[in-house]
Amino acid sequence: MKFIQILTLLCAMAATGLFSPQAHAQNKGDDVILEMAQAFKNGDKNRLSNLLPQTRGHVLEPLAAYWEMRARMGNAPESEIRSFLNTYAGSYYEDRLRADWLQQLGKRRDWAGFTAEYPRYRMRDDRELRCYALATEAMNSKADVAEEAKRLWYALREAEDGCTYVADHLHSGKQINGLDLWRKARIAMDANRPRAAQAAVDIEAPRLSEQVALIHADPERYLDKRIIAITKSRKELAVLALIRLAAKDPEQAAQLLEKRWSIQLSPEERNWTWAVIGKQAAQKLQNEASGHFAKVQKDSDLNDDLLSWKVRASLRQGQWRQVLTATQAMSPESQKDPAWVYWRARALMATAQDNAQKLEAQGLLRSMASVRGFYEQLALEELGQPITAPERPAALTPQEKATAQINPGLQRALYAIAIGLRPEGNREWNYSTNLHTPGGMNDRDLLAAADLACQRQVWDRCINTSDRTKEVMDFDQRFPMPLREIVVRRANEIRLDPAYVYGLIRQESRFIMDARSTVGASGLMQVMPATAKWTAKKIGLTNFTPDQITDREVNVAIGTGYLKLVLDDFEGSMPMATAAYNAGPSRPRNWRNGPVLEAAIWAENIPFQETRDYVKKVLSNTTNYAAILTRQPQSLKARLGLIGPRNSPMSELNKDLP
Repeated sequence: MKFIQILTLLCAMAATGLFSPQAHAQNKGDDVILEMAQAFKNGDKNRLSNLLPQTRGHVLEPLAAYWEMRARMGNAPESEIRSFLNTYAGSYYEDRLRADWLQQLGKRRDWAGFTAEYPRYRMRDDRELRCYALATEAMNSKADVAEEAKRLWYALREAEDGCTYVADHLHSGKQINGLDLWRKARIAMDANRPRAAQAAVDIEAPRLSEQVALIHADPERYLDKRIIAITKSRKELAVLALIRLAAKDPEQAAQLLEKRWSIQLSPEERNWTWAVIGKQAAQKLQNEASGHFAKVQKDSDLNDDLLSWKVRASLRQGQWRQVLTATQAMSPESQKDPAWVYWRARALMATAQDNAQKLEAQGLLRSMASVRGFYEQLALEELGQPITAPERPAALTPQEKATAQINPGLQRALYAIAIGLRPEGNREWNYSTNLHTPGGMNDRDLLAAADLACQRQVWDRCINTSDRTKEVMDFDQRFPMPLREIVVRRANEIRLDPAYVYGLIRQESRFIMDARSTVGASGLMQVMPATAKWTAKKIGLTNFTPDQITDREVNVAIGTGYLKLVLDDFEGSMPMATAAYNAGPSRPRNWRNGPVLEAAIWAENIPFQETRDYVKKVLSNTTNYAAILTRQPQSLKARLGLIGPRNSPMSELNKDLP
């Protein structure tokens, strides 16, 4: 090995603490850092200021300094803020404090200060800050920022100041119109966000905005009034009421629209309202959903969310022509989504009138086919190709590994995670590996960073970082198998596919051994306390106590035991068992009632976005893990199968299954 390579490696080892004379002092300082974390959480400014001097020289000093500065930033002079930014220039915490400062400048309407500072903001991942920036662009250069502003505003669920401000400013300058504002109100009402809806209405019709809260609380009462919707605003308030009513009772909303309100609304208002009613019916898996969508006269009047539910309802009814027209009406961004590329291709194949349309479908499938995800894998199989583990990329060089090891942001991130500050560590890790920040990483850099995380057994950063490579894939990083002896042995003992267990763990906890969810699920397989207690009895785990759930072997035993019981209850259907593991067994028991469907269509129609994504990711993971474990070609479609009502109505449900 060349001298420079040896020197680089020695530097890396020193940087990670292996040869560091400060290691002991830093370990002593960890208690101070953790005490500051609690003080920051409690908003204790004095305690933060008193503790900060004790962190000098600690690897997490920038984090401690950020907490102290952030806690008093509202009253701190600009000179102190700039001193912090200069001291920690180039770091994540410089950029994070700058984002906080920009937020403050925006709320104060200090546009000169904001305009001067925003170009130095590197992360550029805060939508509200981008809205403030768009407002300054419109003020200073009269730039046409309306489309971007609307896209950002529509995507935000709450009534954030920045995007509401830019919408108001653009409306005053006649760059966005009343319909744009009412569409925001409709989206917000549909999302059960009355404050955001009221903020939008307040720009266009301030004298009527108070009625939004009344409509949200009691839409029937508003609709029962003998109102003749002459003005645009009155019509739109009726639309908001119908949208709110549809969330509770789609059929009642449909009847009121059909019999009373349809004639008063404009074609665009009718189309949107019918689509919302169709969406709500589709989320309740009602057969009437496709009928409501059929009353939409113009798909281009709808947004991508409503079009996606039209696709789902049409898939459930086998209406491929409607699937095709709805996917074609989506925005250019949504048309690139693998889900809608796949279903558009399938719809083209199902409705093809000539060879050109078949070739177009094949082209769409080829454009996305890979092992990267659920729909990409399905596209491979549609093209007649099996799912196999790709060849590993060229091995990382010592220099590539050393570069990752001496990266200060990655060092701090791993240290923070190691002492229990996982959210803080994750944020700095993500910043340090982001292509748009200083030292942004290409594919080889990402592989090296992922390798570092794998070596430290920080599996979630290993997976998430490796998942971001574009041109190369390292399956050993993307699909690691910690505790392989325990997982495989236990799965084989109860006749459960080890690949399925790994596919589920990867999605549940990313192999964070002490993971704990906000609702109390614990460990690798994220088992709830009551479920753990019930399952322990069922599998004969005697003398089980709740504190044992964080023990790796116990967690795997209980998690796999429960998964096997769920899988048996759903007659071996992995998609339904996976949905049950995430959302409880009663829901997929109801979701299976109706027509017999391809499981991919059934999964796409799961009403809850979290469970819908979870099922697709677990089954995709499982297929890739099987390819790794067996080194044989795999089929996602074979794992999916068909889903419909229970095969034997007389077969006994496991009614005690939690």
